[in-house]
Amino acid sequence: MTDPEIPPISVEVTTRRMSRQRTRDTEPELHRRGLRYRVDAPLPRKPRRRAAILFTRARVAAFVDGCFWHGCPEYKTVPTTYSAWWTAKLARNGERDCETYDHLSSLGWIVLRVWEHEDMKHAAADIERVVRSATCGETDRRRPCSG
Repeated sequence: MTDPEIPPISVEVTTRRMSRQRTRDTEPELHRRGLRYRVDAPLPRKPRRRAAILFTRARVAAFVDGCFWHGCPEYKTVPTTYSAWWTAKLARNGERDCETYDHLSSLGWIVLRVWEHEDMKHAAADIERVVRSATCGETDRRRPCSG
């Protein structure tokens, strides 16, 4: 189903581009660090939402957020074409991030979020530290919503 405000060619081009984005098996492998996890796994009690990585025993969920899709403060851009539609779409993504954080936190899970532009080796080290200690502390450095 296409949005009537966006010409079909734009939707087709975007769909083709997005389908080529890698979402799995990107480096670094946390498996090499001795951690066991689930990739692209449904969230507890929210099967239509997914985490990049779930450490079910430690109750840690890790998300790698795209700068465009999740509003990175450093690299956020707002498209000029169909800007009203995109503004609403991206705002809803932020709201969903907040809902997901609150949902998992209420179940006793630790939620970690990493921007796609961050050094993945450092992110993996942070994730490993949190999973091994099963406490959040200062590593839970970016709650997607305020309040």
